[in-house]
Amino acid sequence: MAILTREQILAVQDRKTETVPVPEWGGEVLVASMMGDARDKLEAQIASTDGPRRFERMRAKMVSAAVVDESGNLLFSEADVPALGKKSALALQRVFNVAMRLSGFRRDDIEELVGDLPDAQSASSISD
Repeated sequence: MAILTREQILAVQDRKTETVPVPEWGGEVLVASMMGDARDKLEAQIASTDGPRRFERMRAKMVSAAVVDESGNLLFSEADVPALGKKSALALQRVFNVAMRLSGFRRDDIEELVGDLPDAQSASSISD
């Protein structure tokens, strides 16, 4: 393999996408892997909030950071998170799961961010 230059790395389109059916919303959405800065921001929000609030609107935040149009532009902004949080939990979870997988999140990543969780709020309930 060749050693890449700065220009080659910055020019490559490395974002993965997947079409996800969301029957609750009457169609499909295009989910993309999160950009590095978006993932860092989400992780910082999870790690910096005390108690159960650290997971507040986590699915809606992930959806807003990962659902894109056909040109790769985000469909939602942070201002849309409260409204997304009022959508079907099943639909949000379906999109959330794909966004997590495409963005390379592992259960261990969440556990590392939050430390020891009470049994009722385990990291497995977050990503399963």
